[in-house]
Amino acid sequence: MSNTLVIVESPAKARTIEKYLGKGYTVESSIGHIRDLPRSAAEIPEKYKNEAWARLGLNVEEDFRPLYVVSADKKAHVAKLKKLAAAADELILATDDDREGESIAWHLLQELNPKVPVKRMVFHEITREAIQAAIASPRSIDTNLVEAQEARRALDRLYGYEVSPVLWRKVAPKLSAGRVQSVATRLLVQREWERMRFVSGSWWDIEAQCVTAEDAVFPARLSELGGVRLAQGRDFDPATGKLKLDAGGKPVVVVTLAEAEAKDLAAQLTGRPLTVASAEEKPFTQKPYPPFITSTLQQEGSRKMGFGAQRTMRAAQKLYEGGYITYMRTDSPNLSAEAMNAARSQVKSMYGDAYLSPQPRIYAAKSKNAQEAHEAIRPAGSSFRTPDSLKNELDSDGWRLYDLIWKRTVASQMADARGRRMQVRLSGETLDSKNGAGQAVLLNASGRAIDFPGFLRAYVEGSDDPNAALEDREVILPPLRVNENVTGQKMTPGGHETQPPARFTEASLVQGLEAQGIGRPSTYASIIGTIQDRGYAAKKGSALVPTWTAFATSALLEHHFGKLVDYDFTAKMEEDLDEIAGGRKQRVPYLRSFYLGDDGGMGIHPLIEAQMGAIDARAVATIEVPRLIGSEIEVRVGRYGPYLSKGETKANIPAELAPDELTLPMALDLLSRPSGDHPLGTDPESGESVIGKAGRFGPYVQLGDTNPPTRTASLFPTDDLNTLTLERALKLLTLPRLVGTSEGEEVWALNGKFGPYLKRGTDSRSITSHEGLFTIDIPGAEEAFRQPRFKGRGSAVAGPLKTFEYPDRAAILLKSGRFGPYLTDGERNATLRKGEESGADLLPEDARSILEERGKEPQKKPGQKAGKAAPKKAAAKPTGAKKAAPKGKAPARKPAVSNLVGKEPGGMAIHSTLNSTKSAARPAAKKTAPKKAAPKKVATKAPVKVALAWADLKPHLGVLSAQERALVTATREEGRKVEEVAPGLGLDVKKAKGMALQASKKLNQAARGE
Repeated sequence: MSNTLVIVESPAKARTIEKYLGKGYTVESSIGHIRDLPRSAAEIPEKYKNEAWARLGLNVEEDFRPLYVVSADKKAHVAKLKKLAAAADELILATDDDREGESIAWHLLQELNPKVPVKRMVFHEITREAIQAAIASPRSIDTNLVEAQEARRALDRLYGYEVSPVLWRKVAPKLSAGRVQSVATRLLVQREWERMRFVSGSWWDIEAQCVTAEDAVFPARLSELGGVRLAQGRDFDPATGKLKLDAGGKPVVVVTLAEAEAKDLAAQLTGRPLTVASAEEKPFTQKPYPPFITSTLQQEGSRKMGFGAQRTMRAAQKLYEGGYITYMRTDSPNLSAEAMNAARSQVKSMYGDAYLSPQPRIYAAKSKNAQEAHEAIRPAGSSFRTPDSLKNELDSDGWRLYDLIWKRTVASQMADARGRRMQVRLSGETLDSKNGAGQAVLLNASGRAIDFPGFLRAYVEGSDDPNAALEDREVILPPLRVNENVTGQKMTPGGHETQPPARFTEASLVQGLEAQGIGRPSTYASIIGTIQDRGYAAKKGSALVPTWTAFATSALLEHHFGKLVDYDFTAKMEEDLDEIAGGRKQRVPYLRSFYLGDDGGMGIHPLIEAQMGAIDARAVATIEVPRLIGSEIEVRVGRYGPYLSKGETKANIPAELAPDELTLPMALDLLSRPSGDHPLGTDPESGESVIGKAGRFGPYVQLGDTNPPTRTASLFPTDDLNTLTLERALKLLTLPRLVGTSEGEEVWALNGKFGPYLKRGTDSRSITSHEGLFTIDIPGAEEAFRQPRFKGRGSAVAGPLKTFEYPDRAAILLKSGRFGPYLTDGERNATLRKGEESGADLLPEDARSILEERGKEPQKKPGQKAGKAAPKKAAAKPTGAKKAAPKGKAPARKPAVSNLVGKEPGGMAIHSTLNSTKSAARPAAKKTAPKKAAPKKVATKAPVKVALAWADLKPHLGVLSAQERALVTATREEGRKVEEVAPGLGLDVKKAKGMALQASKKLNQAARGE
């Protein structure tokens, strides 16, 4: 029997396809891409390590020849695929039918180098019919699609590797730039600038409740007074909050009511007769929405179900791989004839002939460069399964998304909704207490009635229920005739303020990028994830709020590399890639144009070389906030985050404070606190002040305002510095707490880097909750020490801070980990981002959403095989002998935090010797053969050495430890005082000054080559 090897991307897809192929076929997964450009120097093959271009991964001199490598975690799997290919009679590459899928197929062909016939098989849904049809009609690899994808990969690498180092040097380390990512960040920043410049305008109007002679009640609103229109939101200038100016430079003529005037007018109109001046009724029709494409699916997933883009795409991927929907990355809303027939058949059987569109509806792509032009996202197969029939097969996210896709697809072939729009104008007069008649008034009433729901029976915007009541969408006015009299029964004055433009949500950002022609369906979810992971944006509710770092980054790119973040230029790049995919442009000339500037192109490499010296890092990092103009207060982005600066006074800006929320009073308040302190009160026992601080590594409290302070303590994940009380702060300052004595040794309760734990001699154990540090006793401690030692993140011994239970999935735990609180369900982990740090306010649906969107399997240590624990390292010994605490008063026996494997203020683990955390874990140096004694040199008088300038020292920062580097950069580059920086690094001032001196010496030696 013949043996055909079929390779797809994912294991789930492989399992589904295998069911339809049967004997004679082996279906295996590549598990995504099998190779890529090197991600680090360690991945560069030995023979290329000395090549200047190897770091870039593209040999610019040889037509941008890429250096592809198989990553360490894929080598074993690639070896398995090679073995299977060698044993096969035929190889079928069945990756997705898009550029990325074509590229994966090509990489498989290059790496496996099969000696048997190779075919390319494509399909848009995983059903028996589709798979059998694809097997029967294979094709060869489309080299144009491969060229387009390889050009995109090279373009992204050239952009990132050239621009990111500029951000590292001029803004902050660990930042990244990206062809689409940076443009998306600019969109967020520009919207926030609009909000920051926005000035609200206010006005009052009157809402009326009117009654007909037949006692029918309907709403109306005052629109004119004395023949002049009442002001509305659109009449106010967002830059000034005042009325807009007309063509002649004068304010528009409208009536602006103050609160007192509106209330007086409402009293005059209450109970007054009104006359119907006009009553118009116009019919309308509403056409159904087209079937989903990737971007509209992400938008509706966000609006209707609160899913992030990544969560939507993850659920869609599972549906596709399970054979429930067609391919989920597409620009085309078109339906195949098979799908149209299936949808129309379902409409007819479920809703009747009246609800079926008379003619099949054909939808065309809005994008002229629709890349994946196969079909819209729809239920798979020649007949659609209803959502109800799948309730027991799909998980919650999958079922809800399938339900949405099914409704949208079926509705697209239904009849138009028909109805009537009504507009009524009511005239009357105010009551003047002195003269009787007053000013003429005009009120407007509008309504809408749906006569035939049509497609709304299946797909109602804002509702997931096909039978949802349509009354919520209607305001039905009673029959009204011209000159008919009604009464203004109730008049309610109301105040209004204009609102700033709404921030982008994930849905509206996708919509904005799509409208600009930027990015592709497969990239939107990853872009949104990247700008959050890189610290350019944080979520506030559903809104994406840009950080101050995003402001500095966008300012640098706009002012010095404007074309790189220009919307039209970025969209043109997408069109150029489409041209390559169509064979109308060539990859190499295009890359030469972009990178080197051939044929008048962008020339990113020479541009950066020319501009680098002109970039003023201080200017880029200084942000002029409109509400602070004239106050001499500046916002700056430093290496430790954003801070306010006024002369020599500086204060950290709280991470939770959105840029548009920073006002002058708030800035003055922050600057009035030393180093952004939160004074909480006085300790009744010692009489010393208790201060809350926002440190570099998180919030903490300290006792005493001396340097160093008497005592410090980090806040728990559930604490909030802004609401912290004196009582709570004093309780935190009791840590570390002496629990008692066990087995002849003291037991201490500590709040450490990895969460709460107990320490007895050299032994330690994690405990289940932070609050337990205050209550645990010796029996409880001894029980903890009987448990197995904590094995690291995800260990069962480390108890959860919070548990979220669900009826349809495993529980999600909130735990304290090395990099802060994180969520886990035992299979995947997701670290919380800024704005989510404590996790205290997380709801079950929030936890689920975060884990679905960002959850990743824990990374294995190098050399660790699946299912096997990594080899244990020898425990690090204390650097100094432990001294017994003197007996007597408990406080005297409390060890200093720095003498335990504990936690510095804000969360950094420290030991008794500075930086011993890393050195303790470092393996012992290998023994080498003794070197021959070097010939003695004649001693000469050393020349006097002059300290070098910061510009000469900065390139050599790599010789310093992380803590030294942070200290030196803050003092030398940002001009901050050691006294100000030290507490945020967990150092007392004396030690910090010594460290700064030593670090300066190291830098000078390195710069001189000593």
